[in-house]
Amino acid sequence: MLESVPIRLRRLAYRSAHRTLRVYWFLRRPPLRGVKCVLTDGGRVLLVRHTYGEREWDLPGGGLHRDESPLSAAKREMEEELGVCPDWKALGEVPASIHHRSGSLHCFQAELHEPALTLDGGEIAAASWFSRDQLPANISRWVPPILARLS
Repeated sequence: MLESVPIRLRRLAYRSAHRTLRVYWFLRRPPLRGVKCVLTDGGRVLLVRHTYGEREWDLPGGGLHRDESPLSAAKREMEEELGVCPDWKALGEVPASIHHRSGSLHCFQAELHEPALTLDGGEIAAASWFSRDQLPANISRWVPPILARLS
């Protein structure tokens, strides 16, 4: 259904929803429960730029739905945002605080070989593979500590 809505309109909806949620988060301070997914292809890592919020390069991921397990959230988010459903390896949790919310980000990693991605253009502005030793300058603060968990 969302695919039939023009991308520009979907991006506007995501930005508006994010602004509204930031007000809610400020007022209610709900716990942060999210996932970050490290997709690798050999020595490269996939970073994305969302159409809303901070426009820096970040690991793909998202929030957990009510009663959803972190692994289920990782699978759902990557299927929705990138059209991939790999086998995940848990990397543990990273304590996090953002937008007046504190909690944790559950981290997962999957290796893709010659990946074909199908980006959700409403939510993802760009996706690119970067060598782990040549990451872009404008990356999210979560990228270095999560990548440090890779073996």
